[in-house]
Amino acid sequence: MTQSADLGFIGLGVMGAPMCRNLATRSGRRVVAFDRSATSLAAHVGPQAASVGAVARDCAILFLCLPSGVHVEAVVAEILAVAVRRLAMVVDMGTSPVAMTRILATRLAAEGITWVDAPIARTRQAAEDGTLSVMVGATEADFAILQPLLACMASDVTLCGLVGCGQAVKILNNMVLVETVAALSEALAIGRGVGLNPAVLFDTLAKGSADSFALRNHGMKAMLPGVFPERAFSVAYARKDIGYALELARDAGVDAAGAERGAALLDAASDAGCGDLYWPVVAKLFER
Repeated sequence: MTQSADLGFIGLGVMGAPMCRNLATRSGRRVVAFDRSATSLAAHVGPQAASVGAVARDCAILFLCLPSGVHVEAVVAEILAVAVRRLAMVVDMGTSPVAMTRILATRLAAEGITWVDAPIARTRQAAEDGTLSVMVGATEADFAILQPLLACMASDVTLCGLVGCGQAVKILNNMVLVETVAALSEALAIGRGVGLNPAVLFDTLAKGSADSFALRNHGMKAMLPGVFPERAFSVAYARKDIGYALELARDAGVDAAGAERGAALLDAASDAGCGDLYWPVVAKLFER
């Protein structure tokens, strides 16, 4: 694989669009993009492809930023349906099940294509700024090839182990995040119930041992003002990820009661008609 090889990017959504832009701008490489949404694709200032297969035929390294493992499997099926002589590596930057990740890696390896899982964490603003955290499952040799490209989109890039390990870390990251937001929701409701000023409560928690990324971002920027927009990381997406965590828990023989409760909260929010809203909206379930 040469350093001048073209790059491909599939999935120009809320996170993928700025990631693709940063990859092209900061790497100085040609990035061919595709998205099933014509509007999203039109916003890409670089070369655009007409289909998944067209991207796969035109690049050596292909990045995917898709909503779920179901979408990833569909794209892989399309890749395998075309002749992809140049394609050497596929990088999944969404959150996908660990078992599926390893199956796809084996399937593509039979075609001479390397699979790397490199799911992202942090916010939409981090995607814009190129300060995401990326958790990578790959060999050290493949990581060495990929790391400079991931650094165009992220300020923290961590090799977590072999294929599947990046997804496992990301899934557990989101599990802890959901459980933390559930705890913050309880604290917010209790605080209001006993007459505390919510802003003072969260600001003071941030100065003590309860401080966290979840408190400063989800708590202060969404839960306090009650702002839960669409086209952010939704309740439906969070429920998907906590479902992946529960699969891992079952595989590990762990009774993940906290994750189960987080899943129940997300289900309740979805049942209340909030499935498309920014997922910290679960805090509203605690309002009287």
